Amino acid sequence: MIFDMAALPFATRYKIMNSTVTPRPIGWTVTLDDAGVPNCAPHSFFNAMGSDPAMVVLGLMKLKGEDKDTAAYIRARPDFTIALVSEADGERMNLTATDSPRGVNELALAGIATRAATRIAAPLIASAPVNFECRAVDLLDYPGQTVVVAEVLVTHIDDAFISDAARTHIDTPAMKLIARTHGAGWYQRGTDQFQMQRPEYKALMAEKRAD
Repeated sequence: MIFDMAALPFATRYKIMNSTVTPRPIGWTVTLDDAGVPNCAPHSFFNAMGSDPAMVVLGLMKLKGEDKDTAAYIRARPDFTIALVSEADGERMNLTATDSPRGVNELALAGIATRAATRIAAPLIASAPVNFECRAVDLLDYPGQTVVVAEVLVTHIDDAFISDAARTHIDTPAMKLIARTHGAGWYQRGTDQFQMQRPEYKALMAEKRAD
């Protein structure tokens, strides 16, 4: 089938994007409201965008054309944190996805321990294997969503996952990160992996000549 995306209703577009672009990492995002009360929510329209500078992007859906909490708080206060989600944090992460009213501290609701960030006011999630201290550099507004482009100011990686600090060797499989997949409530572990080395053009041409 061929889908003209612009001609489809929102629910159908969402289903197509949600069911095809998988697995998607989860950006477990902590922002602060004007009173300094934390808001915590997981977002799977999230990914790294580069390393010079280090950049991440969040896709935040609107509700009836209005910002939901995360976008509203980033718009007012551009510093925030993003944690990656391990299997051990899965249930607590899911609790922060509840449709709580604005002003509710989901960190307290889910019993999530935090620790202070180094450069910004929003806290880090203490149990997360990785936390990013972020600052929004651009907000791109569309009728049904806001795309937040942010620079990663500081990265915190639990020492348990640094196998060689001098060479920045990180034991990513040991983090047991989870990701979102196709439908409501579906997640994926990163345990079934395989490796392929990137080929070099000269070697490929040499192989072809040898054939």
